[in-house]
Amino acid sequence: MTEHKALRNIFHATLAAANPFHAVLNAASIEHDHLYIVGVRYDLAAFNRIVVVGAGKATARMAQAIETLLGHRITAGLIVVKEGHTAPLSFIEQVEAAHPIPDSPGVAGTQRILQLLHEADEKTLVICLLSGGASALLVAPCEGITLQDKQITTHFILNAGATINELNAVRKHLSLVKGGRLAQAAFPARLLTLILSDVIADPLDVIASGPTAPDSSTFKDAWAVITKYKLREALPAKIRNHLQRGCAGELPETVKQGDACFATTQNVIVGSNHQALAAAQNCATQLGYATQIISTTLQGEAREAAHCLAQTARNALSNMAINERRCLLWGGETTVTVRGNGKGGRNQELALAFALAIEGLHGIAILSAGTDGSDGPTDAAGAMVDGDTVAQAKSRGIDAQSHLDNNDSYTFFQHFNTATNRHHYLKTGPTGTNVMDVIIVLMDKL
Repeated sequence: MTEHKALRNIFHATLAAANPFHAVLNAASIEHDHLYIVGVRYDLAAFNRIVVVGAGKATARMAQAIETLLGHRITAGLIVVKEGHTAPLSFIEQVEAAHPIPDSPGVAGTQRILQLLHEADEKTLVICLLSGGASALLVAPCEGITLQDKQITTHFILNAGATINELNAVRKHLSLVKGGRLAQAAFPARLLTLILSDVIADPLDVIASGPTAPDSSTFKDAWAVITKYKLREALPAKIRNHLQRGCAGELPETVKQGDACFATTQNVIVGSNHQALAAAQNCATQLGYATQIISTTLQGEAREAAHCLAQTARNALSNMAINERRCLLWGGETTVTVRGNGKGGRNQELALAFALAIEGLHGIAILSAGTDGSDGPTDAAGAMVDGDTVAQAKSRGIDAQSHLDNNDSYTFFQHFNTATNRHHYLKTGPTGTNVMDVIIVLMDKL
């Protein structure tokens, strides 16, 4: 089996393990008209209505599982999913919206969700389904802020290279649903939130911007992000004024621990990057690689992370015996500070930077890809490279370094694929799941 085929097989094993449908069914069950979820029992006969809401790239598959469990018991339902990430559903309606920059269908869908929640009472069970992407898809700007204001703000913070925690700290303080406000809208209904995590360490207040969890961030934290990335002048005046008024105590904070709405709320993480990497480890071992999970918390600038990964791989290869095979695994989510005008994503950028860092070194290959099947504004999930990639590209007149400098990794792989008649980027289409990124490094010492 070639290294590229092995990389693909291992990655597809991660997708199978992170299947949102199975994640929900593994966590929840129905027995004698009771719903059981991680030891908590919900007496379905005690509720007059069961309402399902949610948002995210993987939410449609999660909704399929809820329909399998509850079927006709569902009174009403509406989820907002990324365009192209729908799945066949019978009782729960789907709205498609844009990601990562929010759009008007996302706003309209969120308004309808809020209406469903405002109609809920003590005899209503609300099941909320959340996965990665929900921060952009669940959109309800605060009073005085427009969708365009949020679009501009999101664009600048994303391009500045901010972490998901930083981006979401700002998003939460511009929203009527994030930072615990969805739980507040559902109160006094009983609220059960099932979550597929796409955030390092699975913090409830960061995943999907924590719409049903107590928020630990403040207006001052949000303003600190704007200051850190020197975005004060770039942002719309309405955004600056709103955050500054919040810092001055003129606006209510996001919902904090101890609020009454959390007494009737349960948040459950049903899947994460950990399961995906465990499956990758098992698959690689079956393929004959001595396999090690290095970290599930990879973050930072993509090209800087690539250099660290390359050095780790170099050191490991130098200590291997002849004919020994190893696989190193990372999970997490890097960022890209956009300085050029090219096209790419964090995984393709990481792979290209890795290729430059191991140029001429035989026996190492890497795949870096997003488990959701998308990488930045491209149709690729990620890319695969080895120690020969840069030299092969150069021999065909394709300069890897200039493409990296221009944040143009997608174009690099596009040209490289055409020139070599091989598939160096990975295209899966929407996978139906989202548990961050997986990086697989294979080493074979000949």
